[in-house]
Amino acid sequence: MGEPGRRRGGARRYRWAEGRAALALRIPEVPASQYGTYVWPCAVVLAQYLWARRRSLPGKRVLEIGAGVSLPGVTAAKCGAEVILSDSEELPRCLRSCRRSCRANGLPRVPVLGLTWGRVSPELLSLAPVDIVLGSDVFFDPKDFEDILSTIYFLLEKNPHAQFWTTYQVRSADWSIEALLCKWKLKSTHVPLRSFGADKEHLAGSSLPGRHTIEMMIISLAQPDSP
Repeated sequence: MGEPGRRRGGARRYRWAEGRAALALRIPEVPASQYGTYVWPCAVVLAQYLWARRRSLPGKRVLEIGAGVSLPGVTAAKCGAEVILSDSEELPRCLRSCRRSCRANGLPRVPVLGLTWGRVSPELLSLAPVDIVLGSDVFFDPKDFEDILSTIYFLLEKNPHAQFWTTYQVRSADWSIEALLCKWKLKSTHVPLRSFGADKEHLAGSSLPGRHTIEMMIISLAQPDSP
């Protein structure tokens, strides 16, 4: 028997409903392939947060980094946000995944950019203003942590009122970004999963996030010390 939410043709379906509001998405996947070509547990939790905050999203300018199949970014776009999807310019397969997810959900005009963490590229420099940056499970490999946070600092310094909404899977008690947050003059706020109905093994009609330990935080610029 297939996984809940799985359909033929290499796509997984996600469904949210509350009262008269409903959202159904179809995310094409290539399982057991390069990361960025299928939905990870953290992405469903972040999409759940976006659904819970859907009334605040219309008109918001949203950038998803490390988007891959882009479940959070597509969710934001379907909730009315002005979304840009991005993944590493060195991973064309991931960029194709972004575009495939957009086409599958009637979003052919959503821009897809190659943005590599830690690199100040022309694409990053010319990026339009943003209100929200999204990232699901980008804190996967410790060697990338500083590149991610340096990119987030660059974006938030240009957009001081913006926030980075991110979910991550707890893989090691030894991994921490606290020192890097301090170095890059950033702060984090923990968001309890129960506060947006994500403290469950199955979300949006799918088998995810399962029993993985997922956390969410919002990163913003640290306030300068008072004189």
